[in-house]
Amino acid sequence: MLAARPLAARMLAILLLEVTMELETVAIEKPADLNVILGQSHFIKTVEDIYEALVGAVPGIKFGVAFCEASGPCLVRSTGTDEELKRLAEKNALKVAAGHFFAVVLGSGAYPVNVLNSIKMVPEVCCVFCATSNPVQVLVVETEQGRGVVGVVDGCASKGLEGEQDVAERKALLRRFGYKQ
Repeated sequence: MLAARPLAARMLAILLLEVTMELETVAIEKPADLNVILGQSHFIKTVEDIYEALVGAVPGIKFGVAFCEASGPCLVRSTGTDEELKRLAEKNALKVAAGHFFAVVLGSGAYPVNVLNSIKMVPEVCCVFCATSNPVQVLVVETEQGRGVVGVVDGCASKGLEGEQDVAERKALLRRFGYKQ
């Protein structure tokens, strides 16, 4: 039956027979008032380097960070300045369980805008998927080899365009927080 098909169709049929994958949506658990930063790195040193980047960026910052090792024992490695936030980062990283995925959970009063560039400057950080206080879901694909992150859903879908009043409210909010003059 395969021989009667064009070459491209036969190759596709063979690939479909050999490759299986499942897509899973993993909801990140966190209190509504906390921020998370989710990303991918490439080396076990990530945990210590992200720790150093965070404490260097904001003195007294409270956070937890967890990293999914992708070879050897494939453990979730973790550290932080707050045990509860560390455990939450570990729980989320273990749920995602994708190679070289990392999760940072920031404590109350800590915001990604203050630490994001420091994290991005860590040499082994490949990318940041999101930095948010919104509800977030991680889209994970699983193959016979392992698991990988294919994207995130950060918050809700857009509902329309901002009007003049929305613009005024946005500008007032940024000034109230001290981000604009």
